[in-house]
Amino acid sequence: MKTLENSFGRVRIKEIIGGRGFVCRLADLGLAPGQVVEVLSNGPPVIIKVKDTKIAIGRGVARKVIVENAE
Repeated sequence: MKTLENSFGRVRIKEIIGGRGFVCRLADLGLAPGQVVEVLSNGPPVIIKVKDTKIAIGRGVARKVIVENAE
């Protein structure tokens, strides 16, 4: 299972594992299934680029975001 924690480069978010509040909080940051993000640094913290914004997230959060290679 490929997560944000062990990825690098452009990836597409496939699934977010967590409760409704957690998923909504990440959606407010722009992290939602189908969204393409770029992983800039693996850690800690994991730095990702969503559209034109860089976001730093903890490794625990990054482990709950399942991704696949962006095409």
